[in-house]
Amino acid sequence: MISAQNRRTQLGRWQSTDTSNPKIAGIVDQISQLTLLETADLVSSLKSRLNIPDMPMGGFSAAAAPVAAPAAVEEEEAAPAAQEKTLFNLKLQSFDTAAKPKVIKEIKSMLGLSLVDSKKFVESAPKMMKEGVPKEEGEKIVETLKALGAVVVME
Repeated sequence: MISAQNRRTQLGRWQSTDTSNPKIAGIVDQISQLTLLETADLVSSLKSRLNIPDMPMGGFSAAAAPVAAPAAVEEEEAAPAAQEKTLFNLKLQSFDTAAKPKVIKEIKSMLGLSLVDSKKFVESAPKMMKEGVPKEEGEKIVETLKALGAVVVME
């Protein structure tokens, strides 16, 4: 059983009793009454108005992003001409019509799409496959699809 003090601590995490600023308290009350869709609209509006970039979600990439950003800034200041690109966008340019089924299967497994969506994706080439891919992973993907008869470009 949960003790009374422990219960108050748990409630305190979710319900702030700090109303020292009535303006903030009113905003918090209004936000807490929004639906999920309204909250998503609010977040996107705030991001656009305050010029806040989207941050990647997930364990590894979210943890690595803050560390990589200062290093990139230091490199730009030190030698902007010598900076080597580390993340690439992969674009499916075209494919050999005889290899179309193989390319569709590979796209399906790489992107996690359904068979129908993979077919539509391949048929709509040229189309962006992945964004922000590390160089090594991008080269592997390019080589795999090239062996199947597709033309993939790293940008």
